[in-house]
Amino acid sequence: MEDAAFPHLGESSRPPPRACPPRCSCPRADTVDCNGMDLQVFPDNITRAAQHLSLQNNLLQELPYNELSRLSSLRTLNLHNNLISSEGLPDEAFESLTQLQHIYVAHNKLSVAPQFLPRSLRVADLAANQVTEIFPLTFGEKPALRSVYLHNNQLSNAGLPPDAFHGSEAVATLSLSSNRLSYLPPSLPPSLERLHLQNNLISKVPRGALSRQTHLRELYLQHNQLTDSGLDATTFSKLHHLEYLDLSHNQLASVPAGLPRALVVLHLGRNRIRWVEAARLRGARGLRYLQLQHNQLGATGLPAGALR
Repeated sequence: MEDAAFPHLGESSRPPPRACPPRCSCPRADTVDCNGMDLQVFPDNITRAAQHLSLQNNLLQELPYNELSRLSSLRTLNLHNNLISSEGLPDEAFESLTQLQHIYVAHNKLSVAPQFLPRSLRVADLAANQVTEIFPLTFGEKPALRSVYLHNNQLSNAGLPPDAFHGSEAVATLSLSSNRLSYLPPSLPPSLERLHLQNNLISKVPRGALSRQTHLRELYLQHNQLTDSGLDATTFSKLHHLEYLDLSHNQLASVPAGLPRALVVLHLGRNRIRWVEAARLRGARGLRYLQLQHNQLGATGLPAGALR
């Protein structure tokens, strides 16, 4: 009798199927994966509950403001390897993404960085674009920001504002390699542990430029245009935790002064060093690896006792 009166009770009690954009997969209620679908248009029907959205490896040229801004629960937005230009990435859309922690926009067509990214951000990857300029609130005022990747862009020193990282006191990794920097940027985050500056046009580290980076452990300056006059005795002296320093492929004629005691690895290969002054190595008592290949050292270039 009960079955006849309520023939569809079992079916109606099931939860409705989750909406998912065509051709995409939604393995969890908070995850939308549209990776590698050759999408040319931002997919519709993305649930407002989405926390993780992957649109990488597609053909997107722009993100519509009205579609992106309504996804206020997003924590991860992956746009890696698309065709998105700066004009196609509206700054206003990020204002409502107050939960966003990870944004990946590497391998796109950005000419400038977004003027505003959410305060909640932890990781930002804008590598392999054509970025010539970032703005104070691109990476500034982000207390949780830990990693910033800007390598393989077209940044010059003029494109980096002096307050680029103001209020972002937790940044541990910063990659600025393969850009057009001519000197080491000032006002870098004091919290840095890894700094990548290789493959630039750097000929000078301004006095005091690294005086606050006392947590720095790895510094990559290879493939630049550094000469002895571009460094001084205080350049590295306050980096008390520095363990790895790569200065290979530069134009140095001597071992830098003021090497920190904690240094373990020092790369000086492919410079113009003719003479290793023992006093320059004396402070780096923990040094285990010293690379001097492809310099101009003669028979007396490494005097007896220099490594004692």
